[in-house]
Amino acid sequence: MTTINSIAASAYAPSASGQNDLKIVNAPPTDHDAALRFITCGSVDDGKSTLIGRLLVDTKAVLQDHLAGVQRQGETDLALLTDGLSAEREQGITIDVAYRYFATEARKFIIGDAPGHEQYTRNMVTAASQADAAVVLVDATKLNWQSPLPTLLPQTRRHSLLVHLLRVPSLVFAVNKLDAVADPALAFTHISAALAAFAKEAGITVRATVPISALKGWNVVDGRAGWCDYIGPSLLHILEQLPNTAPETDLPLAFPVQWVEKFSHSSDTTQGRRAFWGRIAAGLAQPGAEVQVFPSGQRARVAQVLDRTRQPGTVAAGQSAGVVLDREIDISRGDWILAAAQPMQGDPQSDDFDAPEPASPWPAQTLLSCTVAWLDEQPLVAGRVYQLLHGHRWVKARVQRIVHGLDIHTLAEHPASELAPNAIGHVELQLQSPLPVAPYARSRQLGAMILVDTASNRTAGAVLLR
Repeated sequence: MTTINSIAASAYAPSASGQNDLKIVNAPPTDHDAALRFITCGSVDDGKSTLIGRLLVDTKAVLQDHLAGVQRQGETDLALLTDGLSAEREQGITIDVAYRYFATEARKFIIGDAPGHEQYTRNMVTAASQADAAVVLVDATKLNWQSPLPTLLPQTRRHSLLVHLLRVPSLVFAVNKLDAVADPALAFTHISAALAAFAKEAGITVRATVPISALKGWNVVDGRAGWCDYIGPSLLHILEQLPNTAPETDLPLAFPVQWVEKFSHSSDTTQGRRAFWGRIAAGLAQPGAEVQVFPSGQRARVAQVLDRTRQPGTVAAGQSAGVVLDREIDISRGDWILAAAQPMQGDPQSDDFDAPEPASPWPAQTLLSCTVAWLDEQPLVAGRVYQLLHGHRWVKARVQRIVHGLDIHTLAEHPASELAPNAIGHVELQLQSPLPVAPYARSRQLGAMILVDTASNRTAGAVLLR
């Protein structure tokens, strides 16, 4: 998916010799320099599209002619500002993810309106995989808000769990349609307690829980003091303070090759005559670094690193780069350029025959223990073979066994012989050839994969390495 490219950041510092040197580092932007990419999710008809429409209208991000086109019986239908497909307008539901852009004086935003229907969970997962934050809407009118701990809707729980599994950094609960209940303050108190209990049980960190009326605009852009006995900031103000996803710059270099550019006309023999382009998954790409190519295992040094404007420098994780090595190596799309394996600390008295093998910072594996969010219409069963995509590399993967399923209502693990559509479970995959992977908790980039049905080419599952 497309991500927002950042501008180059410059650092000016004195060198060890006392001279002032200008060091250019093409680093990701700081939290408030880049747009915050967030999604709205939750159950069907919780008001997700209406909320986004309200944000766009109240921040003056919609032109008058566009507003005129979404008038229904003299009133503005805010949901139509995001529901662009003809099927969405006809049925009054969101099917695909719709992206919209707006800005305030404090921040730029990219919104993904994720569908609430269970059958479109795959679209929600796609949007959440690149999000910095998620706003989970809860429709107060659908719950027994008079109860001290009302039962939450299944999609509220499912989407919150998926956001947590996908390591979206920030989650905000927005309790919507409180203007339509008899006692909004009591309803907000009880629903907030149910959300807090669920989040604690699931181990989910919640940034804020805010009462809103997307239809009337209360607490969305402008605050409504004292409503629902809530004295906190509006939803927009909360979003303005949320951080962007931190790039994985503190990890060793991992660079999936997407495209190989050949410039054979060059007469420079001090370096290779090909540039390998892609987006850095982890670490820093910098000249002089020793690297190792996967799967060939060949070693080289980085001769030059080009940013997206072809300026030489050092490029950080999350940014596009072109890497030129100091010698010619056969590298193709799907290969990885990784930080070189470092020798292990062995006995200094031992000879070369007894020296331990260098330990790679990204060891390749063939047996993967994964959390799988199953998206296909056909259930996942043991023994089936799928195509697995990791970075830009395809390998065949066989479902070794289904360890257990996850009950989204109780969060309990239970034995399972299959995973039904939109279910979540723990699965073991046997790969035909090894991949340089890492637990998703360590690296959001190297720990994420997808399974694709070999017959239909449909995306069948989202895979997170445990």
